[in-house]
Amino acid sequence: MSGPTAPVPASASPPHFRQFIVKVHGRCNLACRYCYLYEGPDHTWRTRPAAASPEVLTRTAQRIAEHARAHGLTSLSLVLHGGEPLLAGADTLARFTDDVRARVPAGCAVQAAVQTNGTLLTERRVAVLDRHGIRIGISLDGGLPAHNARRLDHAGRPSWPAAVRGARLVAERFPRSYAGILTVVDTTLDPVETYESLLELAPPALDLLLPDGNWSAPPPRWEGARHGAWLCAVFDRWWTAGRRETRVRLFEECLALLLGLPAATESLGLAPFDALVVETDGTIEQVDSLKSAYEGASRTGLDVFRHSFDEALDHPGVAARQAGAASLAQQCRACPLLEVCGGGHYAHRYRAGHGFRNPSVYCADLKIFIRHVAGRLARDTGVARAVPVSSEGVTP
Repeated sequence: MSGPTAPVPASASPPHFRQFIVKVHGRCNLACRYCYLYEGPDHTWRTRPAAASPEVLTRTAQRIAEHARAHGLTSLSLVLHGGEPLLAGADTLARFTDDVRARVPAGCAVQAAVQTNGTLLTERRVAVLDRHGIRIGISLDGGLPAHNARRLDHAGRPSWPAAVRGARLVAERFPRSYAGILTVVDTTLDPVETYESLLELAPPALDLLLPDGNWSAPPPRWEGARHGAWLCAVFDRWWTAGRRETRVRLFEECLALLLGLPAATESLGLAPFDALVVETDGTIEQVDSLKSAYEGASRTGLDVFRHSFDEALDHPGVAARQAGAASLAQQCRACPLLEVCGGGHYAHRYRAGHGFRNPSVYCADLKIFIRHVAGRLARDTGVARAVPVSSEGVTP
């Protein structure tokens, strides 16, 4: 997942990547109890180096520039990821970002961001990131200590005190570098309280992500479309605020799609997905969320030393995500919400023995949420699209 950096909209042809998620460090200083990367079914991280070597970073910068040149990109997104990327050091992140910017063609803007748990943010580190034009996205479960009870370090100590200090430092001292906050929906928490607590940290944008799960390993408290109801409650609080307190990307993208406007998101819509991952050893992979399905689900067999990113476009898994509606289950292709839902997040469609050609495990939640947003849009603005009122779910 790329976190709260705005994806660059992809063009229809030719297919190419615009988001480059680079694992600068493959370990984390936290041991969050629900982490799909370190606690899930895929354990390939154990066999990779803890940090990307200078050779891997240099070759990755060359490959990004090569891809930008081949496809005439005028902008791209560079996401510095982990693990916890700040374990690699702020200076390493700055040097790598500068190298990418120096290599891409003139006229290609590199929108760089780091996705961090916030615990290692200090004035000196944030100043380095700010000076080199690297925006900071912070992962938090909510704006109160109790919301982050599952985000612990390896000694079992809470991460909240350090994380909130980091978030406030960025918000108050370096607001231009503040990309926003990424939050995974937790239906055990009050939705409005969670949202309002996050507003206290002044995020310019908020990404609300559904917990990773699938038909063979459903997310916790999945029954009864609780996640859809949770999102509806937050949407109503956000929609009726009377002013734009913060961007909530999921909400804005849903509204845009309902209005027939283009929107780039991994969770909604039919736009071709345009991201790839480079691991610490230089291997080229699909996005990390696929690792919640099974061991090796994100693997391509490619690496930056022997293969171009164009070769990754030919990988069957990548090609399927570029195919739009053609890659979806029949139930999805026949659904009147198709253009908005887009089948939901790709990783959430997996079912053992059937692959990814299924509706999302959150199908019922997405139906409730999309119809709710469409209803508010129609009632409050008079702008309407034909969205059926039924909210039944789908089981493949």
